[in-house]
Amino acid sequence: MEDTIAAISTSLGVGAISIIRVSGSNAIFIVNQIFKGKDLTKVNSHTIHYGFIMENDEEIDEVLVTVMKAPKTFTTEDIVEINCHGGIATTKKILELLLEKGCRLAEAGEFTKRAFLNGRISLLEAESVSDLIESKSNKQRQMAMSGISGRTTSLVREIRDKLLDVIANIEVNIDYPEYEDAIEITHENLKEKVEPIKKDLELLLKNSEVGKIIKSGIDVALIGRPNVGKSSILNALLNEEKAIVTDISGTTRDAIEAQMTLNGIEINLIDTAGIRDTEDTVEKIGVDKSKKILETADLVILVLNNNEALTTEDKELLEKIKDKTHLIFVNKTDLENKLVLETNDTIVTGNTKDLDGLEALKKKIVEMYHLDEIQEKDLTYLFNVRQIDLVKKALANINQILNDIQKNIPVDMLEIHLREAFDNLGLLIGETYEDELIDKLFKNFCLGK
Repeated sequence: MEDTIAAISTSLGVGAISIIRVSGSNAIFIVNQIFKGKDLTKVNSHTIHYGFIMENDEEIDEVLVTVMKAPKTFTTEDIVEINCHGGIATTKKILELLLEKGCRLAEAGEFTKRAFLNGRISLLEAESVSDLIESKSNKQRQMAMSGISGRTTSLVREIRDKLLDVIANIEVNIDYPEYEDAIEITHENLKEKVEPIKKDLELLLKNSEVGKIIKSGIDVALIGRPNVGKSSILNALLNEEKAIVTDISGTTRDAIEAQMTLNGIEINLIDTAGIRDTEDTVEKIGVDKSKKILETADLVILVLNNNEALTTEDKELLEKIKDKTHLIFVNKTDLENKLVLETNDTIVTGNTKDLDGLEALKKKIVEMYHLDEIQEKDLTYLFNVRQIDLVKKALANINQILNDIQKNIPVDMLEIHLREAFDNLGLLIGETYEDELIDKLFKNFCLGK
C-alpha cells in the first residue's frame, strides 16, 4: 500500500460533475503537478480550492480540488478529490494525467480495502459500504448504515470481550494457581459464563434471517397448471400489464420476474410456465424451468382454479410443495365453485376480475415472514453467507463446550473451543483474516470506492 492510487469515483458518462479520487502518500504532490491555482502542498487539510487542470500550457478543465490530509480521511492516507465537469473525455483525460505523473489505477474496492487494512473500519463496516451503494429500499439503506456506523461490529466485539475474559481467567488458573485473587473457573461457573454468550449468538443468528430478507428480498414463485391465472395475479399485484394474458393454455412459456415492495421489503415475484405434461419442445423447457424455480424459491404460491375439480396435476403439485414454505391461492372465485380441497395448508381465495383477495394475499406474506415486526431503529443484522456461517461456527464452539461440561471434560481442554469461538468472531469483523479472502471480498466493489 505504499503506492498512490487513483480512480474515477462517479459513474462514467454525461453528467454535471465527475469526481476523480486519489489516495496515498504522494496524492497531494501528484495532483499539485497538474493543478493551476494555489500550491496544494501548502494548504490546510479539508479545504477546497478553485483552479484548472493543466497539461503543459493547455487548460484541460475548470475544477474544484478537495485536499484531505492523513490520518483523518476515509483511507487514513492523504486524499485528494478532483471535481471536474462531467463527461467521458474530460474525466478520462484527467485520470490519464494522474497516471502519467505516478499514480496507479486503483483496483475495484481498493479505497475501502485500504480503509480496512489501515484500521479505519472493520470488515463488517467495509461490506456495509458496498451494501449501501447497492441498496434499493429504505430498510436496505438503514441496515447498511447500521453496519457502517459500527453498531453490529460493537455487538460482536462485546461478545468477543466476554470470551476473552473467560479465556484469560482460565489461563491465570493454569499458569498461576497460587494467585488467590483470580476466580477459579469450574464447570459450574464456566457454564454460567458461556450460556449468556450462547444466547447472544442465537439472537444474532435469528436476526440474521431478517438481515437476509432485507438485503435480498423474498423470492415468491407463482406455480400451477396452465391457465389457472398466474399471470393475471402477477399483473394485479404489480398493477401493470407485465405478463401476457390470454385464454390460450400455455401462453406463459418462460419465467417472468418483477418486483414489488411490502413493508419496505422487496418481493421478487416469479410468474412461471404452467406445469403439465407436454410434447411441445419450447413449452417443455419452460415447464422444466418452473420445476427448478419451485425448488429454489423462498415462498411458493400454488394457484388453483375455483371452477375446476382438483386434477391429478394439481395433486402432484400439492405433493411437491409440501416440504416448501408455501400457501395456496384459490383463483376465479367469481365463477361457480367446483373445487373441493381438503388440506391444512394456508389458503387465500380471490379473483383478478374484481381484484378480490389480493390484499389478503399480500397481508398473508407479511404475516408469514413477520415483515411488520422488522425494527427500523436497530437494524444490527448480519446479511451474507460468510458472516452467518462464522456466527454458526462460533455457536457450535459454545455448544461443544456445554456438551463437554456434561461429560466432565477438564476445563483447560475446553479453552480450545473458547479460542475457536473467539477466532471465528474475529474473522467476522476482520480482527483476523486471510489475504485471499480480503482480495475476493473487495473485488465485488465498484471501481473508485
